[in-house]
Amino acid sequence: MGETEGRKDEADYKRLQTFPLVRHSDMPEEMRVETMELCVTACEKFSNNNESAAKMIKETMDKKFGSSWHVVIGEGFGFEITHEVKNLLYLYFGGTLAVCVWKCS
Repeated sequence: MGETEGRKDEADYKRLQTFPLVRHSDMPEEMRVETMELCVTACEKFSNNNESAAKMIKETMDKKFGSSWHVVIGEGFGFEITHEVKNLLYLYFGGTLAVCVWKCS
């Protein structure tokens, strides 16, 4: 019975973590929603390759909102950045995966 409960708890945790949790954002609402959807799509598509997910997000953001976007995806990192006002999104997805998207000239 204990092993079955453990699997159920893990499945429940994964199900709860299928939505992005925004840690910080100063983007306008419409841009934030589009960027969140893009991040979720990229992280799901490239679930075993953060580098490819980051490349997909960066290329899409460059095309849609102009160049100079930067993307970091991973677990267990710290950062301090300078960014343009109203061009930052920092979120968690899938439990422990952190995604940071920002623009700077």
